[in-house]
Amino acid sequence: MRAVIQRVIKSKVTINKKAVASIGRGFVILLGVEKTDNQEKADALANKISNLRVFSDDAGKMNLSILDVHGQAIVVSQFTLMADTRKGNRPSFIDAAPPEMASPLVDYFIEALKKLGIETQSGEFGADMLVEIHNDGPVTILLDF
Repeated sequence: MRAVIQRVIKSKVTINKKAVASIGRGFVILLGVEKTDNQEKADALANKISNLRVFSDDAGKMNLSILDVHGQAIVVSQFTLMADTRKGNRPSFIDAAPPEMASPLVDYFIEALKKLGIETQSGEFGADMLVEIHNDGPVTILLDF
């Protein structure tokens, strides 16, 4: 699994001009699923993200987690994160999990975040989405599991 985590002050996901997810302070998590991924990796990634200390404490140091600040999350499935661009100019997505495997694993990951205490919303798997991200900092973290 590959996740791009962006710390945000607010974010919104729109599909066909209709808002399907909207949060204030927290994370936008762009999530790519690989063929070799499983629930164990999803649990480990959710655990890492929930404890990632990238929010500022009273001294202005990045010392607090999303749980500490009672932040929210939006998860957006993004198979393009699995692009292999080492050869040529056209990305290969051969390592990306097929939809019938990726979709349930994305749902499992969302539920794992919720079980850890993070209010979590999502886009729609496979949909053409407009993702509005108000990156705070900017802080962007890449995690590979």
